[in-house]
Amino acid sequence: MLKILALPNFGRSYQAVRPEAECYISFAKAGHDVTIMLNEDNAYLDEYLNSDVNVVMLKTPRKYSWAVIRQIHRFIKSHQIDIVYATDSGGIPNAAFGCIGTNAKMIAYRGTTRGMYRRDITNYLCTLHPRIDGYVCLSIAVKDNVEKKVRRAIRPNLEIIYKGHDIAWYRDSPIILENIGASSQKFNLLFLGSNRPSKGQEYMLDAMVHLKDLEDINLIMIGDGFDGEPYQSQIKNTGVADRIIQPGFRSDVPQIAAACDISVLTSLEEGLSRFLLESLANGTPVITSDCGGPTEFIEDNVNGFIVPIKDGKAVADKVRLLYGDRETLQRLAGNARKTIETNMSHATTVEHMLQYFEKMKSG
Repeated sequence: MLKILALPNFGRSYQAVRPEAECYISFAKAGHDVTIMLNEDNAYLDEYLNSDVNVVMLKTPRKYSWAVIRQIHRFIKSHQIDIVYATDSGGIPNAAFGCIGTNAKMIAYRGTTRGMYRRDITNYLCTLHPRIDGYVCLSIAVKDNVEKKVRRAIRPNLEIIYKGHDIAWYRDSPIILENIGASSQKFNLLFLGSNRPSKGQEYMLDAMVHLKDLEDINLIMIGDGFDGEPYQSQIKNTGVADRIIQPGFRSDVPQIAAACDISVLTSLEEGLSRFLLESLANGTPVITSDCGGPTEFIEDNVNGFIVPIKDGKAVADKVRLLYGDRETLQRLAGNARKTIETNMSHATTVEHMLQYFEKMKSG
């Protein structure tokens, strides 16, 4: 039996944290002693409280809190914790400092190829903290990045573990698109982004310019920041602004994906993309740029298409193909769910993580 202490991502929505949270619940169901330290804003708090995990409230949600560091340290000592696992930039430094002077193995999670810099001294208080013993990396692309940054001694302890999903989590009915200003009578593309350049919104908008002649294609852009500049000007300049729906941040992205025909990702770099996995789980095929992690589970012309980065025309060409060939669209949709049921399943993730934790405990 493993004694695991986890400091999870608090998340902005229930679905956002579910793949991670369900792992802890599955660990406990398998007979391991699992404690979750979190604050009252955690999106999965009620589910944790109704499960077999132990829940401990953090003294404060602050990063670099001596009160929290002491709380973690004392808990590790008094409960003889084997594995401490922290998954976000707030929890990792507190957990790493809390592990000092204990026998617990400190494991951090890394889900992005950005933000880890050896020349930034503050990173040695967080993602490059010397007390970190290993990393769970979300994809091959993430591991390749982490391996270049961490100290040589822990490079053998970098493990690629996909954050799997379960088809059973996606039984909610598709959203009524009219409720967000879209139309179920149109051919709908779904895009999830933010006001970060790495998300490549401009290439999605460029694709819409190339699709201008197909008047019943609509784009639904989910995310924060699109109501400001330069995005509003970019949207206006497409000449099809009336076909671009902007509902803002939404916590029901899987249900929206289920109601759409295609999900599109035009990022310049990605660790994996939960958005695409949620789309596949709902039987929605995807078009993704060749941006790293997503190409590890998207098979070209099997469950979606892969296009070059920074190429709106290539995105438009694949949309046009599927728009005109509904038989291919249905074939890709059928294969989408199979991806989640096999390579990207929650059960596989749980098994892999427990094997890794056991290896770290005995190492």
